Amino acid sequence: MSPADPNQPNEAARLAQELIDQGYTRRQVARMLGRDASLVSQFFTKGKGASMVGALRQLVRAVRGGERDEEALAGIAEANTTRRRTKTGQKARVRGKDVIGTPGGSMAGRAGKQAIKTGAAHLAGVIHAAAAANGRVALTVRMRGTHFTLPAGSRQDSPGIRRGVVPRADGTEERTYGSAATGGFSAAEWSRRVAASHGDVVHAVWTWLVETGRAVPDAEIVYLEIRTWTPTGHQTSEILIG
Repeated sequence: MSPADPNQPNEAARLAQELIDQGYTRRQVARMLGRDASLVSQFFTKGKGASMVGALRQLVRAVRGGERDEEALAGIAEANTTRRRTKTGQKARVRGKDVIGTPGGSMAGRAGKQAIKTGAAHLAGVIHAAAAANGRVALTVRMRGTHFTLPAGSRQDSPGIRRGVVPRADGTEERTYGSAATGGFSAAEWSRRVAASHGDVVHAVWTWLVETGRAVPDAEIVYLEIRTWTPTGHQTSEILIG
């Protein structure tokens, strides 16, 4: 490939430069993209990076929206990276990869005890990617039963979701908020909440639970699951986040 024209950088180079202007190094941009730093340099020197443009666009969008956590940004990039093609022209299969950018596509992420301690930052990428795709969000939260303020399964606690909650032997309960059937929550709103919590998804969810009267102020989340999806044409209902 011929060298890139420094006076006319390609889109990958322009987007990477915006991230650099926001304070990230080329090496950090490469880590977000899951690639070697030499590839980012080749955006500028050899005009490479066409397959990275989708991911770079969403990274720039997230950073403009206030996201700064590299792990969260890496999750966004992974969800928006164009997959390589096989010799026959088919998209190469990637084991375990979720899709959020097309109608009906979905992603999910979970956080156990260790991830909870660090704010489950990896789940931020799932939420931001869903927001970029105009998607929806549902939550599953596990806490001690005494940390919930509303009766399990009540309409006030979880509108549209009618199911019993079986107490666990350790005294915790798992409750779900939002679902594809009910329309879920706005991913854009959750993206703003996570950004306001500086990428700490656990804090964002805890704040929402307390603000909406669903949890006591000293509640502790011990498990968290985030599910996101891009609605198809007939999925238009919505649960208010407040």
